[in-house]
Amino acid sequence: MLRKTYDWTMRLAATRYALAALAVVSFLESSVFPIPPDVLLIPMVLARPRQAWLIAGVCTLASVAGGFAGYGIGLFLFEVVGQPILEVYGYLDRFEAFQALYNEWGAWIVAAGGVTPIPYKVITIASGVTQLDPWVFGIASVLSRGARFFLVAALLWAWGDPVRAFIERRLGLLVTLGFVLLLGGFLALKLL
Repeated sequence: MLRKTYDWTMRLAATRYALAALAVVSFLESSVFPIPPDVLLIPMVLARPRQAWLIAGVCTLASVAGGFAGYGIGLFLFEVVGQPILEVYGYLDRFEAFQALYNEWGAWIVAAGGVTPIPYKVITIASGVTQLDPWVFGIASVLSRGARFFLVAALLWAWGDPVRAFIERRLGLLVTLGFVLLLGGFLALKLL
């Protein structure tokens, strides 16, 4: 099944709908969806290395736009939407302490959330709840998400064929590692 999913993703990455799919996944991941956009970004850059910068740009812009949607959830809909999302991720009980950190470290928290396995959606919602300055949020988001996605695109652009061969040989291991990193991000949030 893993190989079929990988092959399907590689086929999707080569279609004319790939950028739109990447934009949707990137947008949703920043506010509610648990799957990172890298699952499409990586195969898309491998399938179309000449468009690596466009792909990374679309991913970045959609992710930041989704981040502002998460910010809006936190700002306007926290009790109705944001609080249940934080409950799903098991973070609501420590949220008050997290809010206090935002008063002092907001820009750095957003920047760290944009490049680490810490779920970015929690950061975006928290930014809205704590009413972090939208300019600070936007700049930190663009810089961190852009750094992450453009770095991935640059590495794949430079070493695409060997990376693709490596991924195809070790697909199961890499998927397991991805889930471990995602789980690690959730655990890191619980420990904050």
